[in-house]
Amino acid sequence: MPYSFEVLGRRREGVTYTADKAMSDLVSTHRVQRRRFEPSESFRPAAYLKSPHAQTLFAALRRPVKAPPLLRERWDTPDGDFVDIDFLPAPAQAPHLLILHGLEGSAKSSYVAELLRGAQQRGWGAAALNFRGCSGEQNRLARFYHSGDTGDALFVASRLRSRIRGPLFGVGFSLGGNVLLVLLARAGEDAPLDAAAAISVPYDLAACARALDSGTGLYRLYRLWFLRSLRRKALRKLQEHPGIFDARRVGATRGIEAFDAAVTAPLHGFRDAADYYAQSSSGPLLGQIRRPTLLINAKDDPLAVSPLPDGVFDNPFLAPVHPDHGGHVGFVAGSILHPQYWAERIALEFLATFG
Repeated sequence: MPYSFEVLGRRREGVTYTADKAMSDLVSTHRVQRRRFEPSESFRPAAYLKSPHAQTLFAALRRPVKAPPLLRERWDTPDGDFVDIDFLPAPAQAPHLLILHGLEGSAKSSYVAELLRGAQQRGWGAAALNFRGCSGEQNRLARFYHSGDTGDALFVASRLRSRIRGPLFGVGFSLGGNVLLVLLARAGEDAPLDAAAAISVPYDLAACARALDSGTGLYRLYRLWFLRSLRRKALRKLQEHPGIFDARRVGATRGIEAFDAAVTAPLHGFRDAADYYAQSSSGPLLGQIRRPTLLINAKDDPLAVSPLPDGVFDNPFLAPVHPDHGGHVGFVAGSILHPQYWAERIALEFLATFG
């Protein structure tokens, strides 16, 4: 079903709106009243994979990582660093995706590969951004990436605009979804994307960090997975830039919030972890978004535990889709032997409405 708006009290059913048309209506009338998006198929978890951890871990471990052939380019950033971008080639007039991965992921993550396969089937192009330090090579400056760091994504999106003639869409997963939403909110009507989809977003970073740090059982596994990679990168960075933070404090961290207090906050100009979370959480900013944006979060997400903010239904540009099940960047449908990855498919279905 097309994404539809109700403008000036008149129903516009059956009309496929482009992002430019939707924005034109908003700017000219300031009275866009409603949005709607209904996926062509509701999410039904695969048999034996109904639990949130089963969804999360099966997708992380079994989703195919093979992507279509990609071309890597390195772009120097305005601050003297660089980002590596993996491109799925397509004609300039075709729709293109800007893809943002999650915490300690990369353009090689399986969910990115799934999205790239879907884009290729549609004849679309894509640019999968590797956040700084995530492409397999350490970045130059005394900094990394973080949940509210929109500079590189904005830089890449703006430069992509000069390369293509078709629509440009953004898709972000988990941390990358938070970055995408913060970018859209801060840019408002000047956002360089025509539409977007954000999957498994931690709308409230503080709440998500607390849940991850306080949980037992499989939560301990998640913590160790993230912290092992984060600590390794931080200590390597410290060798290149002595004195930027306390090595002993980094080595002693046993939780995400402790790591953010020891590394993320001081490295990126925040007072402490609480300040970082407050300034970088996308939830309080959703009302500022002025591009059609799909929000896919499972109600049972074990990592992005923050609920959908109350004000989301006041913004006609937001289309929330929150199934009961799906885990974190999971959404495994079909069967164990023949899994189907619902969220990536629905994201492309939504964006095609504007292509």
